[in-house]
Amino acid sequence: MMTNELDSLLEWFELKDELRTGWVLRNIDSPESVAAHTWGTASLCLLYAEQEDVDPQKAVTMALIHDLGEARTGDIATRAEDGRQTIPTSEKEAAERSAVTDLVGPFADTELLTLWEEYEARDTPTAQFVKDMDLIDNCLQALKYERQGRYDEAETNDHFAEFENLDEFFATAAPRFRTELGQDLFEQIKSQYEQELGRPCQL
Repeated sequence: MMTNELDSLLEWFELKDELRTGWVLRNIDSPESVAAHTWGTASLCLLYAEQEDVDPQKAVTMALIHDLGEARTGDIATRAEDGRQTIPTSEKEAAERSAVTDLVGPFADTELLTLWEEYEARDTPTAQFVKDMDLIDNCLQALKYERQGRYDEAETNDHFAEFENLDEFFATAAPRFRTELGQDLFEQIKSQYEQELGRPCQL
């Protein structure tokens, strides 16, 4: 193994320790890492790709690298509430593109960078499917945390002034689905979440 490959691998593995910012801001007890989210997204792609008529191997590979840039940039959360986005989307994408280019470079695998670019563009059925599974993973995680009571809903939290409980995570996802499968899964998860709360989810 070349030294530059080893250095790159060690940086890839930063995703194991990089906590998901949205959960941290919500004061979730022991929040998941970006790597855990990546596993969830890849697993959903594996399970549902054929149902959506996309290549499972391509979808899983795309899912595994979709947040790779965050090994260097950190996780910059997408917010539903006006004024909460910390940096412009274009700036975030540029920083992640630079990071992914560097991180796959030592392996001379141009396909990985091409797949990441395809995911970011969202112009193909595979990319749209993988993004929907990314959103579904987040909603499933919100349902899991709600069922487990992994946060104090009575605690004052300035980061979530507009939304109660974990509603913002559903509100962030709701307008972004591009596939019928993603929308159907979202509605099922949201219904279970609303049963846990005993009220409609605020979108």
